[in-house]
Amino acid sequence: MHPERFSDWFRQRVRAAGLPRIRLHDVRHSYATAALAAGVPAKVVSERLGHANIAITMDTYSHVLPAWTSRPPDRLPGSFWVLATRFRGCFVSKS
Repeated sequence: MHPERFSDWFRQRVRAAGLPRIRLHDVRHSYATAALAAGVPAKVVSERLGHANIAITMDTYSHVLPAWTSRPPDRLPGSFWVLATRFRGCFVSKS
C-alpha cells in the first residue's frame, strides 16, 4: 500500500469519528511518549518505531522524562490520555 493512500484512509477515519485533525505522525509520537511513560523499555519502543538505535529514541523523547512521576502508570491506555491532554493540547477524545 502506498503511504499516501494509508494517510488518506487515516484522515477519513479521524473525520468520520468526529475528532479534531491530527497527523498520523502525531499518533506515532504520542504512542512513543505514552509507551515510555508506561514503563515500556526504551529499547522496545525504539525497535517498534524502527529507529536504527536507542540513541535516536532517547534523543527525541527524553525531554519528557523529568515530567514523569516516581510511579509509572499501570497501563498504556490510561497514560496515553493523560499525555495526550498534557503534551498535545487534548487532540483526541476519550469517548
